[in-house]
Amino acid sequence: MGLGGLLVPALGLAATWLLGLGFEPSSWLLPFYAGRGRLLSPAELARHTGAPGSPGLYLAVLGQVFDVRRGHKHYGPGAAYSVLAGKDASRAFATGDFTNTGLVDDVSGLSPSEILTIQNWLSFYSENYIFVGKLVGRFYDENGAPTKALEQAKAVIEEALKFKEQNNEKKQFPPCNSEWSSTSGSRFWCSKQSGGVNRDWIGVPRKLYKPGSSDSHCVCVRTTGPPSGQLDSTEHSDRGDLDNPNLQEYKGCHPLADCYSGASLFEEKLHGLDDTRHLPSVTGLCTHGFAYFISINFQLSITFHASEVNWFGKNMNRTS
Repeated sequence: MGLGGLLVPALGLAATWLLGLGFEPSSWLLPFYAGRGRLLSPAELARHTGAPGSPGLYLAVLGQVFDVRRGHKHYGPGAAYSVLAGKDASRAFATGDFTNTGLVDDVSGLSPSEILTIQNWLSFYSENYIFVGKLVGRFYDENGAPTKALEQAKAVIEEALKFKEQNNEKKQFPPCNSEWSSTSGSRFWCSKQSGGVNRDWIGVPRKLYKPGSSDSHCVCVRTTGPPSGQLDSTEHSDRGDLDNPNLQEYKGCHPLADCYSGASLFEEKLHGLDDTRHLPSVTGLCTHGFAYFISINFQLSITFHASEVNWFGKNMNRTS
């Protein structure tokens, strides 16, 4: 018997062996690599339940397939999460619905926070289990390219992450209280509830800039303890978040005080003065445990009323 005569039976035996392992012939036509990993059909994935004779133990999240054999006690037959094996049950990761209705890959109609929960599970499996490939169907096409459904889910995840980041920033840097009047301009100050964020510290006003942007807004900054992100550190300067590089003090304001930022009307009335050397900066009039009330005399005289005025300096003309 020649080589060709031996090759045909050998291929037949190999095919029989592969079929016995649960491989689907149609899946052989799918490219093995699609960026990273292989492409699996739903039928092939369904055979990977960890049951006796099963070729493995797989599950999928948002179309990404993972080998979870090392978690057999969780996902194997009879285990608490065995219903997740052999399928993409992305929706159940958010809803906790382990019925046939909930064990599906359709994530439409879920809230951004629920979609983000699924993304967190996807990150968990990526970090703790072996990535196998992509499931052809709702999230990836037969070439392994993302489908419209996956792009939509990614867009929701991106928005949810932005919201989460903003919420975390708000907890670290709660917005200031603020008010404006034609006489005193804008006042910024902090309290334990400013910005709608309840906390056990008050903080001081600062300008917070987004990296790469000239826009800023007023936030309250913690002044004691370790900086955020290092709350367990024992080696720090006890200045809270004051040294954050994205923060800037209000010009003319005491660094540990509430701040008045001069109004345009105030600046307009000062515009005609010949000599303002003895006046405080019009860009910031600060309070330190008391309030200043600024009134403008339209005949080019300015009167400051305060319970304490020595902070402004000895040369300023004032009444109290």
